[in-house]
Amino acid sequence: MDTNTSSSSLTDTLLDLPYLHMGSGFVIGLAVGYFLKKSFKLLLLLLGIAIVSMFALEHYGIISINEAGLEHTVEAGTSTFREFGTFLKDRLAEFGFAGSASAVGGFAIGLKIG
Repeated sequence: MDTNTSSSSLTDTLLDLPYLHMGSGFVIGLAVGYFLKKSFKLLLLLLGIAIVSMFALEHYGIISINEAGLEHTVEAGTSTFREFGTFLKDRLAEFGFAGSASAVGGFAIGLKIG
């Protein structure tokens, strides 16, 4: 088998990816949206581990949980993350008219595929 043929078909396959034909604003928005969704999923995983651990420690009588304080802490964290997402979206909208439209579109698609 000729190695040039297989590397050529791999290069052709990589060049056919739809996101490589988009503008830089779209790719930046895509990356930011993808990052935001993945980081939110990681945050939820870590929060879930912490809460389940606290519930287990409370079950065994090691700690006592203040439920109102826990709810307040989680609400404060989610509002901070929401503000961060809004900041990123607003920042992407400052790219100029054509760039901002594609950046916000890329941001939305990055959130969808992330």
